[in-house]
Amino acid sequence: MKHNVDVHVGKRIRHRRWMIGMTQQQLAEKVGIKFQQIQKYETGMNRVSASRLWDIARAVDVPVSFFFEGLEDGQLPDTVEGDILADKEALQLVRAYYAMPEAQRRQIFELARVLSDAA
Repeated sequence: MKHNVDVHVGKRIRHRRWMIGMTQQQLAEKVGIKFQQIQKYETGMNRVSASRLWDIARAVDVPVSFFFEGLEDGQLPDTVEGDILADKEALQLVRAYYAMPEAQRRQIFELARVLSDAA
């Protein structure tokens, strides 16, 4: 039986992976496991060990605490806070942003910041 915390951590793994445009296969290769294991983690079917969560956090460039954000007393939140992935256009925009070289990302970021301040 799935535990609420395992389901939440799995959703946060998937959320971050999608945000940076990484496939399950790419994440699995970075962590040194098979992509099927990533699938099981993301659905909460398998628990993620502390050392494996550490490896995943490093692979997707977030602190380990990222995977527990929004969790209180082991209860799942109704939605993942800040889950813009529910909007297909936003997901495409984020993926395109992270596909750019870092120098171009900085320029796009500054442009967006200036335009949003002007609005």
